[in-house]
Amino acid sequence: MTVPFPFEAGAGCPVLLAPMAGITDLPFRRVVAGFGAALVVSEMVASEDMVRARPSTRAKAELGVADGQTAVQLAGRDAWWMGEAARMLADQGARVIDINMGCPAKKVVGGLSGSALMRDLDHALSLIDAVVAAVDVPVTLKTRLGWDEACHNAPELARRAVGAGVKMVTIHGRTRCQFYKGRADWAAIAPVVRAVDVPVVANGDITGAQAARQALAQSGAGGVMVGRGAQGRPWLLAQIAASLSGRPVPPAPQGAELVALVGAHYDAMLGFYGRDLGLRVARKHLGWYADAAGGCALARRAALTATNPAQVLALLPDLLAPMQEVAA
Repeated sequence: MTVPFPFEAGAGCPVLLAPMAGITDLPFRRVVAGFGAALVVSEMVASEDMVRARPSTRAKAELGVADGQTAVQLAGRDAWWMGEAARMLADQGARVIDINMGCPAKKVVGGLSGSALMRDLDHALSLIDAVVAAVDVPVTLKTRLGWDEACHNAPELARRAVGAGVKMVTIHGRTRCQFYKGRADWAAIAPVVRAVDVPVVANGDITGAQAARQALAQSGAGGVMVGRGAQGRPWLLAQIAASLSGRPVPPAPQGAELVALVGAHYDAMLGFYGRDLGLRVARKHLGWYADAAGGCALARRAALTATNPAQVLALLPDLLAPMQEVAA
């Protein structure tokens, strides 16, 4: 059975939400999806931990049965665990399984997962084969240009992955050894586009519509994936998509609308994680919202140190108002 991508029915260039550890949990994905996104991707989930049912891993992967446009990203180094985790997630309702071969974190690479797999393409393909064989939903791949400047093997990995059944490839325009330093090299994604006949998505430094256009022009990719640019701006994907398609760009929420949005996101985080953990997780999101709004430092300090949810909600109007409005 062939299952189409959730975004194939839509018009225009797809704009996807990148998986980000500690950020793209269910509450944040739902906020982004609420503005319109071709696809939102979960935090990276360790395949063995998922099968062994560790609660924190299950929380990262939790989908919500009614949620569409959702992919779950799997990482691992063992084909059996990868296949079992993919099967479990598809049974729970995942529409797309994405395989992580791009995470540069030392603890991931040290475990021979993430971008470490770019150093052993035969082993990488064994993982892809296992996941594709385990599920009927589309399987996608997210990776980088290569391990370092001397090893740009993303075109070969992509070609072999597509031959194994992968339906889309996302390329972050940096090598593993670059981590997130320097600028993403969108032009270096072009050889991957030429190597395969499935959609290729450009990732890295997509912070707005202008950057998205440049990434598409330089790479020849068919879509873009937004990561850190969406922090504090969950509406950004919808704005980029509208601009790329020539539609009117919706304005960013302001005033009471923004307060209501952030308040609802805050409540959702408390409900998802529980009060104590939710308070801690929410602080980084509140800080990003304040950065985007240009709020005042005093309101920020008060909101990020408050331990009572009602206090935090009461502080949102000042936290999210531009500094000059608070001063007035």
